[in-house]
Amino acid sequence: MSLIGETAGKPVGEVIKDATDASFAADVLDASREQPVIVDFWAEWCGPCRQLGPALEKAVTAAKGAVKLVKVDIDKNPAYAGQLRVQSIPAVFAFVDGKPVDGFMGALPESQVKDFVAKLAKLKKGGSPLDDMLALAKESLDLGDMGGAAQAYAQVLQADPQNAKAIGGLAKVYLTTGDAERAGEVVAMAPEGAKDPDLDSVRAALALAAEAPSDAAAFEARLRANPDDHEARFELAKAFAGQHRLADSADQLLTILEKDRTWNDEAARKQLLLVFEAAGAASEVARHGRRRLSAILFS
Repeated sequence: MSLIGETAGKPVGEVIKDATDASFAADVLDASREQPVIVDFWAEWCGPCRQLGPALEKAVTAAKGAVKLVKVDIDKNPAYAGQLRVQSIPAVFAFVDGKPVDGFMGALPESQVKDFVAKLAKLKKGGSPLDDMLALAKESLDLGDMGGAAQAYAQVLQADPQNAKAIGGLAKVYLTTGDAERAGEVVAMAPEGAKDPDLDSVRAALALAAEAPSDAAAFEARLRANPDDHEARFELAKAFAGQHRLADSADQLLTILEKDRTWNDEAARKQLLLVFEAAGAASEVARHGRRRLSAILFS
């Protein structure tokens, strides 16, 4: 089941190997303290396993020694598959620092397998395990892998319950998946004075949601009747923000500023800054909005 050849000067047998229940602790748990280890649970009779196996081996070989692949035949070695509650195969787990941090079930397209391996390969050998886990979690979050991100952030919090980056990241996962209540509970775990971009972003988004009107239709009707009704436009912007339509919210607030910079004690500008914070400083909403705001203020 293994490829033949060399990987970055190492025999492929050092980065792709078969393991047994007896060798699992050394081949996976101990080895993952040095670099990420991917475990592929498979069986001879499994058709999807024969599809996934070569794709995994190809991606791990391309990683040039940054990641190891360990293959476990569950018919001959059922112990660890049972401990990890493997119910169907192929089942793939990524181990870092002796613990599973990511994984998937079933045969994925080769492009997704490549992305999965590449994400793990970015972890720094010899770096802080918590920093590596946070990097993995952030990568998963940016790729839209909310399950992988949540698992990795939770792993960090088991080791460091007050880690602001992990709290902010996990809260953002819940907010992104539509669970604002759980996001608020996670934010409340943060130590007093804790600062982190994701934590600040979620706090701002929750504040916007708490102030948002439940229905935007009435304000849209008022604006159709009078486009200069700044109060209606401001409330519409708040409603959009509560729905996480941050680009639409920013557009309404910038429209107010174009017409009257100081309206209602600069309420539109203050609300706009909160929208930027909720979107994130590096987001397109913030970047585009700040350019437009600068043009308004310095015109």
